[in-house]
Amino acid sequence: MMMKMGKTRDHYFWVVFVLVVLLLLFQYVGGSNVEDEEEADRIRALPGQPNVSFHQFSGYVTVNQEAGRALFYWLTESSSEPSSSKPLVIWLNGGPGCSSVAYGASEEIGPFRINNKASGLNLNPFSWNSVANLLFLESPAGVGFSYTNTSTDLVQIGDRRTAMDSLTFLVRWMERFPRYKTRQVFLAGESYAGHYVPQFAREILAYNANSDNHPIHLKGIMIGNGVMDNYYDNIGTVNYWWSHAMISDQTFHQLINTCHFSGQQKESNECETTYNYAMDQELGNIDPYNIYAIPCPNKSNGTTTSAMITTQTTRLPHRPHKLSRPISGYDPCTESYAETYYNRPDVQKALHANTTRIPYKWTACSEKVNRNWNDSDITILPIYRQLIAAQLRIWLFSGDVDSVVPVTATRYSLAQLRLTTKISWYPWYVRKQVGGWTEVYDGLTFATVRGAGHEVPLFKPRAALQLFKSFLRGDPLPKS
Repeated sequence: MMMKMGKTRDHYFWVVFVLVVLLLLFQYVGGSNVEDEEEADRIRALPGQPNVSFHQFSGYVTVNQEAGRALFYWLTESSSEPSSSKPLVIWLNGGPGCSSVAYGASEEIGPFRINNKASGLNLNPFSWNSVANLLFLESPAGVGFSYTNTSTDLVQIGDRRTAMDSLTFLVRWMERFPRYKTRQVFLAGESYAGHYVPQFAREILAYNANSDNHPIHLKGIMIGNGVMDNYYDNIGTVNYWWSHAMISDQTFHQLINTCHFSGQQKESNECETTYNYAMDQELGNIDPYNIYAIPCPNKSNGTTTSAMITTQTTRLPHRPHKLSRPISGYDPCTESYAETYYNRPDVQKALHANTTRIPYKWTACSEKVNRNWNDSDITILPIYRQLIAAQLRIWLFSGDVDSVVPVTATRYSLAQLRLTTKISWYPWYVRKQVGGWTEVYDGLTFATVRGAGHEVPLFKPRAALQLFKSFLRGDPLPKS
């Protein structure tokens, strides 16, 4: 009897031993595959890049196998130690149709600036990766290096699919980078990302509500000069033009009296005529993204763009304007440097980009995506109410010399939320200078950035970094 029990124990021992070995082997092989995928995306160095201490990764994540849709990303990990404890910030640019690599990464919050010969990179001393890991996402498919193998994807495109593809991207990206599954996640962006970011956040909350899913630790969102509500954005834009002496009293009153502004019906001929007159005759040859800056002299003349009035088609927020002289202290041609640099074969190879040989050049903004945008929410305010109820940290900021999605537009839209004020309006400071003004509401913080245009970190990089640090900490902006 004793001998039989001994044999039974030996049998159980070997069964358990084999199972443990198989489990360890499975974990090793599985882990190895994940590590191999991550390593394949590692950027060794970009052409003309200075030496850096932080790690970079870039590549593609397929979001729809059947359609052949894949989104391109570029991750610049935090330069501060330990980077393993820093949050993940996902940055989205607007348009719709504009590249986060062109704008967010290369002229706003990323660690590098492209030099004026597009031959190399300089370090950005105000990069946001000094305090966070930055993930730049080119979205939707058709923007930048992101692509689709289904041509109808580029003519049947809009808000809803963009948000769903962004969620699919993030879930699959975290499978490739599992160390980020436990990190705090923040979404940030500007302009039409005023749609992208709240919609993406809503998709994440819905995903987290499914108990079978590993939750994404979304903590907050941050949006600059963001499109929020067609009607109030448009009224705010017209008021900004008039209050900054960009249009005449007569044009202002004609626009107010003849335009619907809502985007739910076609504007009258009188409204369209007045609007076109304002564009062609009254606004003049200015950069609408910073009314006190001078546009790039090397670009051909283009149509001034705006989020207002002709809402049948959403316009690109980065059209160039002809100019005869440069401006001191600001280079308005950074967009053209990006288009030269990112079309270089050696740059694309280093980025693991354009691996399928996309049949068109990389551009900062896609006209095709923009023209065919056919699904755009009239208002995002109901989503903000959902996100506030979910107790996310929400910060909105406005560069106050942007006339495309101006500070007045954001304030009119924000007023519709009817939030309770916690800390009344006050000036905030950067290096003993007023950086802007801010008010803290119950559920949301709003801040202006003094002297900044549409791309706040481009025009006021130091103030933008201060804004970002305060946002991550969840602290009100400094009063002195």
